[in-house]
Order: sequence, then C-alpha cells, then structure tokens
Amino acid sequence: MSNPDTKRGRSHNAAGAREAILNAAEAVFASHGFDGTRVDAIAEEAGYNKSLIFQYFGDKLKLYESVLRRADEQFRGFQNQMFSELAREETMTNPDQLKSLFRSFLNAYFDYLVAHPAFVRILNWELAEGWVTYAQIASERDRDEMSALNAVLQTVQASGWLRSNITATSQFMLGLFTSQLYLSLIPLFKAFLPATDWQSQIGLAQSRDFIVGFVMHGLLTDADEPQA
Repeated sequence: MSNPDTKRGRSHNAAGAREAILNAAEAVFASHGFDGTRVDAIAEEAGYNKSLIFQYFGDKLKLYESVLRRADEQFRGFQNQMFSELAREETMTNPDQLKSLFRSFLNAYFDYLVAHPAFVRILNWELAEGWVTYAQIASERDRDEMSALNAVLQTVQASGWLRSNITATSQFMLGLFTSQLYLSLIPLFKAFLPATDWQSQIGLAQSRDFIVGFVMHGLLTDADEPQA
C-alpha cells in the first residue's frame, strides 16, 4: 500500500516544480517574446530538466498560454476588486465619490503594472504580434464580468459625467492603457533624456500623478487636476 504522506509530498513537489517553471517561463518570455524563447533557456532558468517541462505543459505554446492565463487571472483578481467598488449604488449616485474611486483605480492600476514589469513586457510582445494568444484567453473570460463593467460605465455616461460621447468602455480602456504605454516607453525616454529621473520611486509617483490627472480630465467632467 502506498504511503499517503509520500503522495502528498510528490504532489507538493510537482506543484512547486510547475510554479518554478511558470516563473522562469514568464521571465524568459518577457525578455525574448514567444518566438525568441527557447525551452532550453526556460529549463536552465527554472533549474529543471526540459523533459519535465514537456511532461507538465506539452509544448512551448501551451507553456506560454499557461503563463498568460496565470498572469491574466492575477490581473482579473485585482481588476474585479476595483470594479466591485465602482458598481456600488452609492457610488453611482455621487459624482464626487465616483471621481475619487476612478482616481484610486487609475493610481492602483499604474502601481500594479509597476509591480508586475514582466506582465507589461509580455503584453508588449502580444501587442507586437497582434494579440493572437492573449485575445483568445480574454475571449474565454466570464462575459458577466465585462457586462457588469459596461453597465456601470453606461450609467456613468447616461448621468452626463463622461466628457466624451464615444463608447464609455472604450474611454475607460484607453485611459487605462495610457499607463502601460508610458511604462513601456521609459527605456526610450531614458535614451532621449538620460539625466531625467524616470524610474525612482519619486519619479514614478510624479509620472503616475500626471497620467492620472491627464486621464481624469479627459474622461470625467470637471475632474480636479492633481496639485503640482
């Protein structure tokens, strides 16, 4: 008879190995993109045999999809927590509270991207390659999540609190992607202006405040701009 403790140990070791492989794969894919990544490099980074990677994930594409799914699940956890605050009834009837929550969400989104640089780099690779893999993963999400966000933003727009008449969700998504664009362009900015503080805690906070104020002013009517 097999020992239950041995089985639990094997299961724990397998879970740890999978996590280590996913962490290594995320780092290598972020640096080299899907096409430029070799499974040998992931195996070396993870400290596991390449055959184990194929055993757990099948092939490089399935491993890449697993990395993206994990990153997407983590991001959705953050996103849904913020969206639930926006959907509260008292928020929908109080423009000042709505603006405060929008500002908090934009600040938190910027900070999330700063804390997950590999996620930003992988998104940039996906952008360059036409979003083929990530779009497929996004299409498999629970439609109720996006429907709930659409309903909230349509209510905000119907109340006259959005500055533009284009689709409310489009406005919101464009505002969010401003942070991703900025963080992706920092290496280029550093080449143009090497003496400028782009990446210190203070420099990032100043850039975040500017971006959030910029988006708030473009998105919501009578949004207060951040103080210099």
